Amino acid sequence: MEITVIGAGLAGCEAAWQIAQNGGEVQLVEMKPQKYTPAHQSPNFAELICSNSLKAERIDSAAGLLKEEMYRMGSLLVSCARHTRVPAGGALAVDRAQFSTMVTEKIRSNPHIHCVQKECTEIPKDGIVVVATGPLTSEALAAQIDRLCGGCLRFYDAAAPIVTAESLDRSRIFAASRYNKGSGEDYLNCPMNKEEYETFYTELLHAERAPLHGCDVQDPKVYEGCMPVEVMAQRGPDTIRFGPLKPVGLRDPHTGHRPWAVVQLRREDAAGTLFNLVGFQTNLKFGEQKRVFGLIPGLSHAEFVRYGVMHRNTFLNAPKVLDSTFQLRKEPRLFFAGQMTGVEGYMESASSGLLAGRNALRLQQGLPLLTPPKTTMTGALARWVQFGGEGDYQPMGANFGVMPPIEPHIRDKRERYAAISQRALQDLQTFQQENGWSAPTEEI
Repeated sequence: MEITVIGAGLAGCEAAWQIAQNGGEVQLVEMKPQKYTPAHQSPNFAELICSNSLKAERIDSAAGLLKEEMYRMGSLLVSCARHTRVPAGGALAVDRAQFSTMVTEKIRSNPHIHCVQKECTEIPKDGIVVVATGPLTSEALAAQIDRLCGGCLRFYDAAAPIVTAESLDRSRIFAASRYNKGSGEDYLNCPMNKEEYETFYTELLHAERAPLHGCDVQDPKVYEGCMPVEVMAQRGPDTIRFGPLKPVGLRDPHTGHRPWAVVQLRREDAAGTLFNLVGFQTNLKFGEQKRVFGLIPGLSHAEFVRYGVMHRNTFLNAPKVLDSTFQLRKEPRLFFAGQMTGVEGYMESASSGLLAGRNALRLQQGLPLLTPPKTTMTGALARWVQFGGEGDYQPMGANFGVMPPIEPHIRDKRERYAAISQRALQDLQTFQQENGWSAPTEEI
């Protein structure tokens, strides 16, 4: 009997792949291209919205550890990301179109995954189901989930604009990665002197924003990791200069000095024809984005192929309704995965899909459900979903703070994180050996 997976985003694709690769049959239901959310544009699966960066890659970082754990557990998404990477210093960034195309092809060509293109307006009444419809779940299904789970939480996040490479004024821009990481050509940098920064800051602060819609527009919660740059700027004149515009690790070859502030552009595609404005998630009106961001040196004639947008994300109050296996307590045949569970980030969403898919199949096979050890990043995030945020549950991305401390304590932070990562990979290996959780046999 097929397991139904609703939603072909990152979590849904990972869940479907895990089921299919381990002996199950899947019906994957996706409403695109029949219907799109306000944030989606591509008919392909696993569409990346806010950014093309999957964060740091080194294993002694929280984000890098998560990806390595997922790869060792046979992740489709991590393998596809590594195949479609673009230069990004110490981060794993991907060609957005190539990535989603590759994931789509792998899913559609898998003989054990039956893809159905339609809007799912209700959860099937029978069978095992993985709900991975994302934070922009369509209204009818969201209403059912809301009733089933006793109410949902919500916050706003935003996406950054994308500009064409040929429209940039290269005479005002220099190529470099912070502290000379990567190839040195991974980022383009738009340096500002103090006067240029103060002019930009003033215009940003007073620029007109696009209206929000919904019941909580008077006091919208914004997720710190995707905070609109204009909201961040309200916190003080130096907030963004010590945030996304920080000049540390960079030296302008035109002056020989560190700039007052720097706007970084990260390559969006493998060909280097598109760049996104790093840290410039925004809810400004489109005309205001062109006007205000045009004040950034090198962007005076920038051609925007996508303006920044802001949208509402809905997520479950997971500690009240889900286990660390991503199973719904009150109706065990149902699993949830992705950002709607309160994990925050592309790979975090995919990791929840990986666990939800594996456990949905184990339920069908009559096997006990599993969660990796709490000393792994995957297991720690799953336990955040089950136990986190007493009284005020909030989205959580990969970080070492959710993991148990290592003993004895190591004072040096880099050494401490390296030791935590080494422990995590050792414990994951033991977990896999004890539970027959095979590692990938071949590169995707």
